[in-house]
Amino acid sequence: MENLLKQNQIIFTPEKCKQIALARIDLIHKWLEFRKKSTNKLQADYDFVKLHNTSSSHLFEILGKISRGSLHRWYSMLNGTEDYTKLLPQYKYSTVREYRTVLNDEEIKIFMSLLLHPNRISIGKATALTKYKLKEQGQSFIPADITFRRYAKWFKDNNYDKWILARDGEKALSDKVGPYIKRDASLLEVGNILVADGHKLAFQVINPFTGKPTRATLVGFLDWKSTALVGYEIMLEENTQCIASALRNTIINLDMIPKVVYQDNGRAFRAKYFNDDKGFTELGFNGLYSKLGIETVFARPYNARAKVIERFFKEFQEGFEKLLPSYVGSNIQNKPAYMMRNENLHKNLHNEFIPTINETIKMIDMWLNFKNSQPCPNAPNKTIAEVLEERKKQNVDINLLDDLMLATEVKTIQRNGIRFLNCDYFDERLYGFKSKVLIKYNLFDLTKIKVYTTKGEYLCTAERVTETHPMAKILGDVKDFEDYKQKIEKHKKLRRKTINSVKQILSHDEVKFIETKFEKSDINNEFLNDVQKPFKRCLNDVQKINTNNSVEFTNNPKIFTPFRNNAEKYEYLIKNNSQDKWIEEFKQTKEYKLLYE
Repeated sequence: MENLLKQNQIIFTPEKCKQIALARIDLIHKWLEFRKKSTNKLQADYDFVKLHNTSSSHLFEILGKISRGSLHRWYSMLNGTEDYTKLLPQYKYSTVREYRTVLNDEEIKIFMSLLLHPNRISIGKATALTKYKLKEQGQSFIPADITFRRYAKWFKDNNYDKWILARDGEKALSDKVGPYIKRDASLLEVGNILVADGHKLAFQVINPFTGKPTRATLVGFLDWKSTALVGYEIMLEENTQCIASALRNTIINLDMIPKVVYQDNGRAFRAKYFNDDKGFTELGFNGLYSKLGIETVFARPYNARAKVIERFFKEFQEGFEKLLPSYVGSNIQNKPAYMMRNENLHKNLHNEFIPTINETIKMIDMWLNFKNSQPCPNAPNKTIAEVLEERKKQNVDINLLDDLMLATEVKTIQRNGIRFLNCDYFDERLYGFKSKVLIKYNLFDLTKIKVYTTKGEYLCTAERVTETHPMAKILGDVKDFEDYKQKIEKHKKLRRKTINSVKQILSHDEVKFIETKFEKSDINNEFLNDVQKPFKRCLNDVQKINTNNSVEFTNNPKIFTPFRNNAEKYEYLIKNNSQDKWIEEFKQTKEYKLLYE
C-alpha cells in the first residue's frame, strides 16, 4: 500500500531544478564538440572549463563555475541518452504544499507564532525575536536570517489564506482571497435596480443654520444598468428625510418607479418610514417602499464590493471633489497640502471659497453632465446618457407621489393636540378627543399633519402650534399681542362650545333628572334622612347650572327625587327592583346607549 502511494504521489520539481538540468545537458554537448577539435583530450578539458568559468554566457549564469570532474560525472549519468531528468540536482524534492528547511519544529513554532500575530509583526522583527528566544533557551545552533525569510516567503505563497486571516482578519480574507461572483449588468434594464448609499462629502460647504463650514452628506441613487446617478440629496447628515428626498428626486428624474432598491445596511436606510407597516397593514398604512411597490435588498455590512455605487463615489472624489478649493479629504492620509502642519506656501496660495449647498448642487449637476457623456461600461458603443434615455417612462403623478410618501405614526391626542417632533399640532376638531389616532406627515413640510382615526377615517389637518410671547401685552409688539388675543379667544370659544353642549344635554327630556314619587308612608324616616341630604346638595348645584333652562322642581314634600341622575336610579333598581317598568323605558333612550352600550 505504501509503495502504491509513492507511485501515485505527485512529485513536485521546482522550475529552477529543471533549468539546471537542461543547462547541464547543453554544456555537455558543447564540451563534446570542443573535444573533437583537439587531439589532447586532457588539455581540451582544462581549456573548456577555463573558457566557461571566465565567460558571461547564459549557461554560466545558471550553473556558475564548474570543474573537469563535474563534466565527466554528468556525461556518465546520461549514459548515452538525452534524458535531462538524470541531471537534476541530487537533493530531495518537496511535494506540493511541502517545504524542506533546516528549521526544526520548535523553531518553526516560535517563528510562526510571531509572524501570524494579529498585530502584523514584520518578518525582520519576528526573525530577531525568534533568534533571541532560541539563545535564551540555550540552543547552540541558530539558523541564519535568510533561512527564516525563505520559510516566511514560502508559507505566505502557499498558505496565503491563513496568512491574511491571521494577520488582517475575516474581512480581509473575504476581500483579498475569497472568490467573488461576477454579475452581468447588461441583462438589466434602466430602472430595474437602483443602488442607494450615503457619502460624506470630502469638501466643506456652508452650514445653512450656522453659516460655518462643514462636511455635509450626499445620499444618492445610482442606476445599475447605466451607472448614472439618477437622483440625490445633500443635507447635513444621513437621515430619513434626506433619503426620502433623494428617492423622490430619483423618481421624478427617471419619471418611473424602480423595481428594486439595493441599499446600504445603515440605520437610516432601515428606518420604519421605509420598511415598517406600523401594525396597520390592512388599512393601507405601509412603509414607503411597500406603498410604492418597490422591493428592497440590503447589502451585507462592510461589503463594498457588492455596491456598485462605491465605485462611483471613488470616481466622484477623484474627478470632482479634489477639484474644489474647499476639499479637505476624507481622512488624514488624503488631506490636501495646505492642511499640513507648517505648510505656509500652500496656505498662502489656498483659495478660501466655500460653496453653499445650492451652489454645490449646481456644480454636481454640471459634473454629472460630463460623467454621463462618457462610455457606459455595461453597454458597448453607447454613452451613459444614451443608455439612460432608453428607459420606459411612466408619467409619474407628482401629487400622487407626494401623497404616497407621507409618513405615518400612531399618536395620542393630548390637551394641546398631538405632540410630534417636540412640537404641538392642533385643530379645533381635535378638541374633546382623548384617544389614539394615526397621523400622516410630509417630511419636506412639517408645518401641518393629517389626522385619521385608527379605522382610517379622515379627521382634520392639524397645524403646528406657535409659541406665544410670555408677556405679550407689556413687552411684546403688536404682532405678539394679536397672536395672544387670538389664542385666548379661541380657547374661550372652545370652552363655550363645551358649556352649551352640556346645557343641551341637561335640558333634554331623555336625560333630564327624573323625579320619582314616593309616599312618605312607603318609606321610613331613616331612609328619607339618608337620601334628602345629598339630594339637596345636588339640587342646589343643578339649579346654578340651569338658571336659564326649563327644569322645574316642586316643593311638594310628598314628591322628591332621591337620585342625582338616571344612572344612579338605574343602578338602584337593577339591584332592588329589576322588574320595574322604568328600566325598560330607560333602555330605549340615547342616554342608556351612550352609558352602557
